[in-house]
Amino acid sequence: MAYQRKIVEEVKKGIEKAPRLIHVIVGPRQVGKTTAMRDLCESGLIPYYWVAADMALPIGSEWLESHWQMAEAEARQKTGPFLLVVDEVQKVRGWSETVKRLWDRSRAEKSLLRVVLLGSSALLVQAGLTESLHGRFFLHRCMHWSFSEMQESFGWDLNKWLYFGGYPGAAVFSDDERQWRQYVADAMVETVLARDVFQLATISKPILMRHLFSLAARFPAQILSYNKMLGQLLDAGNTTTLAHYLKLLEAAFLVSGLELYSAGHLRRRGSSPKLIFWNAALIHALSGYTYSQMQTDTTWYGRILENAVGAHLLNHLPTPEWSVTYWRDGIKEMDFVVTHGHQTWGIEVKSGTPRNMSGLVAFRKAYPDARVLVIGAEGIDPERFFSCSPELLLC
Repeated sequence: MAYQRKIVEEVKKGIEKAPRLIHVIVGPRQVGKTTAMRDLCESGLIPYYWVAADMALPIGSEWLESHWQMAEAEARQKTGPFLLVVDEVQKVRGWSETVKRLWDRSRAEKSLLRVVLLGSSALLVQAGLTESLHGRFFLHRCMHWSFSEMQESFGWDLNKWLYFGGYPGAAVFSDDERQWRQYVADAMVETVLARDVFQLATISKPILMRHLFSLAARFPAQILSYNKMLGQLLDAGNTTTLAHYLKLLEAAFLVSGLELYSAGHLRRRGSSPKLIFWNAALIHALSGYTYSQMQTDTTWYGRILENAVGAHLLNHLPTPEWSVTYWRDGIKEMDFVVTHGHQTWGIEVKSGTPRNMSGLVAFRKAYPDARVLVIGAEGIDPERFFSCSPELLLC
């Protein structure tokens, strides 16, 4: 029997519990958003109308309105609830205003239509939700596959997940690294850049965007100043351009540039970012490291393990309630700082031989009320950490 992600049951319960809300599923490409909704629709729980806006070019709002009216016409022929699913909704120009108008009309007419929207661009979907659909939606997050999910589905151990990452569609190629890298680069990286990132905003230098992404893959879990990036990229423009492009890559769930933590102060937007890839597959598809090299190169392995911890936090701690940053004072560093309300946690990642603890000591001294977690040597076993929800661990 095919593996079914928890998001299926979560959305099912959400529709039953809050039928008068639009249910929105947001997350990266190729992680099973569409499959999850197909599983739900084909379970026979509720009749449905499915439409996808995943086309090469954005389409007009009249397309969405036409399909909405078709779904309502079919719903009128039923005696109970009827489900409309719109996949890749962010591709529709003015989608949020159109959905608001049509949804309010359906509610006024006491329609039994239920609506689920799927999107792979956090920036476009969430902007539309906050601008037009305030109070009308419930957000579900369907993120990259965790270690426990890949272990249960494919029998992978930790090292295999740290290298091949959490794309279930790419797992079939894991016995041939050359084919696997080609598949991830073409089907994941290039597709996301071309169909999502380049449509988020006007990209004046698309080649620079690709070079920035490739450069970041050589420095996972490292703090890399924008000036250093400028020195390694041709025609890089200025630091503002690089910071903007990095934000767009984050909006597509590819790579984030974590900001420097400073309690009681605004974050320093110009601070050097710490590069965290949301999925390890993105690193190894571009970095050139082989599976055997990752396991024998202790420095690289430490970076990959640290990146995986950061990715686990980003994938499972919803924003804006949670914040993930890093802390540094001179040469002393805390790998990650997680904040939630008035609570703060410092997280140190240690692989192999225990490292110098001066960063942890300095962080405790600077923020005595913060809690500290150590993952790896002399701390929480990495497998146990990756098998646990960080929200449950930190609360």
